[in-house]
Amino acid sequence: MSGFGIFREVISSESELRDLYGEPSRLVQNKAISQIDDHVRSYIAQAPFLILATADENGNCDASPRGDAPGFVHIIDDHHLVIPERPGNKRMDSITNILSNPQVGLIFLIPTLEETLRINGRACVIRDVELLEKMAVKGRVPALGIGVHVEECFIHCAKAFMRSGMWKPETWPEEGTIPNAAQILADHVKLPDVTVKSVAEGLQESYTKRLY
Repeated sequence: MSGFGIFREVISSESELRDLYGEPSRLVQNKAISQIDDHVRSYIAQAPFLILATADENGNCDASPRGDAPGFVHIIDDHHLVIPERPGNKRMDSITNILSNPQVGLIFLIPTLEETLRINGRACVIRDVELLEKMAVKGRVPALGIGVHVEECFIHCAKAFMRSGMWKPETWPEEGTIPNAAQILADHVKLPDVTVKSVAEGLQESYTKRLY
């Protein structure tokens, strides 16, 4: 396989992969369900955060965070849910990807719970007022929503969170040592009138005045 630069030993077939890792257990093979049951409903109702994976028609991928109060994702029935599209930076990467390729993957997270909920399905961009009104916050109705037809749901094991210590405060970085988002943005955009101070002020204004 070519096109991977410095990487020389690249796995190029599933048979190679299975020779290395083997087959999944019967439990893993049978854990996925094709609808939103009571367990999935309960998980989504308590989840304040999810990651939305999309790809365009050429397969170029994107993963985008979505977050709000627990239960911000609206469940319509056993096969459909809606994610409100809150104000952002107007790149609309996920939305434009869905317009050309409806396949999506979702990972739902609940703080302190190390097992995550994964959902795969097909998405569309909706303007159904009667649905969007149910997701209004502070009187502000989202202009758009991401409607998802659920095709697969399953629990993902805790190993990634156990290894990372994500929910353990004693593993968190010390104050003052984490990356400075304003500095990163200012250095990346490389515009003469953009400074770290102006970026920091713009971010703060956006966070305090344009969450909804």
